Amino acid sequence: MDQNPPQTTTTGTPSRTTTTPPATTAMPSPLSRAACGRCGATAEGLPLTWICSVENGRRVHFCDACARKHLRSIEGRLDSAWW
Repeated sequence: MDQNPPQTTTTGTPSRTTTTPPATTAMPSPLSRAACGRCGATAEGLPLTWICSVENGRRVHFCDACARKHLRSIEGRLDSAWW
């Protein structure tokens, strides 16, 4: 990773250089409807009590009831196909 030293201005204070962040894939809007990957429960937005898992390269959300029920499997990092 290349880092440039700060450039000094005529006043002697270092100026900040800005870089554009790399392009990323579009994230779903937090105001969209979320669905549980296990039981199919839906909610407006993404509730704070739900969990998120990345399985086979895709993001899967689980409701709080499913998360509580399968907590040991989640902590053991098992894919949801094994629960």
